[in-house]
Amino acid sequence: MTLWLDGNRGRRRLLLAGVLLALAAPLLSGTARQAAYVAVSATALTAVRNGLRRYPRSRRWAWWPLGAAMLCSVVANAIWGAGMAAGMPVPDQLTVVDVVYLAMYPLLAAGLLAMPVGSRRLGWTGMTEAGIMLCTGTVLAWTLLYNPFVDDSGPWPGAVSVLAYPLLDLLVLAAATRMIAVRRTLTWPDRALLAAVSVLTVADVVYFVSTATGGSWSGSGWSATGWLLAFLLIAAAAWHPEAAGVAVPDRRAHGRSRLSLAGDVGLVLLGPAATVWLKLTEQQQSPLDLVDLVLPLTTTACTALLLVLRLIHTGGLAGRRAAELREAQREMTHRSRHDALTGLPNRAALEGHLTGTYAGALITVDLDGFKDVNERFGHPTGDALLTVVAARLREVTAAGETAARLGGDEFALLIPAVGTLSATDRAACLLSRLREPIEAAGHTLHLTASAGIRVFDRTADPVSVLADADLALYAAKAAGKDQATLYDVALRVEQAERMRLLERLRESVDAGEFAVHYQPIVSLDDDRPVAVEALVRWTPPGRPPISPDRFIPAAEDSGLIVVLGEWVLRQACADAVAWHRRWGTTLTVNVSPRQLVDPQFTTKALAALRDSGLPPQALTLEITEGVLVKAGPEAHQALLHLSALRSEGVRVAIDDFGTGYSSLAYLRDLPIDVLKIDRSFMPSDNTDTQQAALVRAIVDLAAGLGLTTVAEGVETADHADLLRDLGCERGQGYHFARPIPAAHLTALLADTDTDTIHPDPATDQDAATAGDGESAPDGVRAGG
Repeated sequence: MTLWLDGNRGRRRLLLAGVLLALAAPLLSGTARQAAYVAVSATALTAVRNGLRRYPRSRRWAWWPLGAAMLCSVVANAIWGAGMAAGMPVPDQLTVVDVVYLAMYPLLAAGLLAMPVGSRRLGWTGMTEAGIMLCTGTVLAWTLLYNPFVDDSGPWPGAVSVLAYPLLDLLVLAAATRMIAVRRTLTWPDRALLAAVSVLTVADVVYFVSTATGGSWSGSGWSATGWLLAFLLIAAAAWHPEAAGVAVPDRRAHGRSRLSLAGDVGLVLLGPAATVWLKLTEQQQSPLDLVDLVLPLTTTACTALLLVLRLIHTGGLAGRRAAELREAQREMTHRSRHDALTGLPNRAALEGHLTGTYAGALITVDLDGFKDVNERFGHPTGDALLTVVAARLREVTAAGETAARLGGDEFALLIPAVGTLSATDRAACLLSRLREPIEAAGHTLHLTASAGIRVFDRTADPVSVLADADLALYAAKAAGKDQATLYDVALRVEQAERMRLLERLRESVDAGEFAVHYQPIVSLDDDRPVAVEALVRWTPPGRPPISPDRFIPAAEDSGLIVVLGEWVLRQACADAVAWHRRWGTTLTVNVSPRQLVDPQFTTKALAALRDSGLPPQALTLEITEGVLVKAGPEAHQALLHLSALRSEGVRVAIDDFGTGYSSLAYLRDLPIDVLKIDRSFMPSDNTDTQQAALVRAIVDLAAGLGLTTVAEGVETADHADLLRDLGCERGQGYHFARPIPAAHLTALLADTDTDTIHPDPATDQDAATAGDGESAPDGVRAGG
């Protein structure tokens, strides 16, 4: 535990001085002791007063009585000390000063009783223990103090007020016993207060005995030490940081205190034992007084009654505890089968409902773009969005149907006894409802959703039904989102093919079955190649080539694109260094968003340049718009990588510009050097003025920002001429060259020393992967 005095040397020194003063109390005169009482009591009062400013309301009710108790001590000791200084005699009768000082004890007891117990049901817990302590203490006080020193010893030699100290100590000890009984763990302030009560009781008993045996009215010097230490402990408790906490003490198991069964029996037998003790110690000629018999026996009866009450209370607590345990078990069962955020049944509960449904339809729904909401507005907004979606799902759920949250932003609706047509209509209705604007955490959100539908009969396996619905949902996402797809057996076949493709892809990466082809990027002024773009190709041995539009998405989804992309970068740099040295040709390499999330990407890219000898100025990294525009830690990491590489001389190009965000802000503020105009903007012919206007606008925008423009999809001489007229600087497409291996590119670059590039279909190594035999390879890139 961290000491409460850490960081507060003033308090440490003050308490240390108080301890030294307490130890020196036996050496002080009566007047000096009174001054010490006033000083230490005032310190405790100040500590409590300062603490009340930071205590929560539930704690103040306990510390107000304790502060009042310290105030009583300050006032009484100050008046008493002033009287001593004036030479006033010590009165034998009870005075107002005595009443003020004695009032300190009930106030201390009230403070201990008011300490928070964490629950109203615990308010009376521990009171039987307090009563047992009071009865037991009364017997001991009579047997050891009042009977030998008061009842049998003639006139009382000291001040009358001294007689009240042991009895009032019993009241405070009873309150302390109750506090112990209701708490499983005592805080540091609790222990300090209990220590203060114990020290105060010992000091009072020593003072009582000293006065009874003819000692000075001021009592033993060690009594003074005890009183001062008790006040210092109260000050220490008030200053401790835990005193301001709203700790919720735990009830002890079954309401029992620390007293064992043997201790309970001993408490009941204490009364009769005290009677026997008095009989043995009384003088033979003096018979026992009536009080010597009545008091022990009465307290014994009260103790026995209190023990019976405690056992009854314990039984009641046990019953309530059993009921609470059953309720807790029901709550845990509910939580295990329901989503904590939305309250909907979870996946496990849905599987249970599927098991009991003989036929029907399962519709799984996934929000489109939910990740963007979390990244842009934060997870609280995302949680609010999910809550609204759950509410809308409940709205369209009829009696007998089950709505569930499967996890993340995926939901489900189970509809018993329904056919394909009805299930399709319900899915369309649900997607239409989710298209409506959603108010979440102060934001108006416009989202869509995708759905998968699985109609099943009684022969279907519940687990397979859920998996099939997810397959249909995946197909809806792949088809463009914001739509519903009905499950078909072909989807399972496609999934099996994807899994086989992924396994082959893993093996091929390790086996080195990939190659890098290059497509020239030419200057439209003279049709000479100024750069080349690296494109990855996969041709398994003995098998036909696999189209990049098949294996690139699989590599992205599996994460293999990180390894594959790093290999492409290193291989391309190694190939391009000779072209750059001889002809000044630069290299463009596509980078996957997954690569840019890798914290080591900058290090890997610079290592590829260093190992190959290619200057950083000869490398351009090509990315998509969404990599930088989307908010969140991934975009921040990508921005750090690209900024670091640009500082080394590497250039950055935006691929397929115009099809994504096309925000003027990111063009101005983000690290970009080149815009690649997407092929979809290429005019079909010279009469296509609208497309031409779009290209001109992009070219003018790039020129104004100092960016280089590269037009993709240049298929004809008319395209090239139009781009020249529009001011575009560079072009890339089949009109100039198809993607070719490194050796063929070297020959092509050598030929352009004296001539310009002309298309050569015979050099196309990608006809089998193009799909349409013309322009597909130009749009399929490693990581793109």
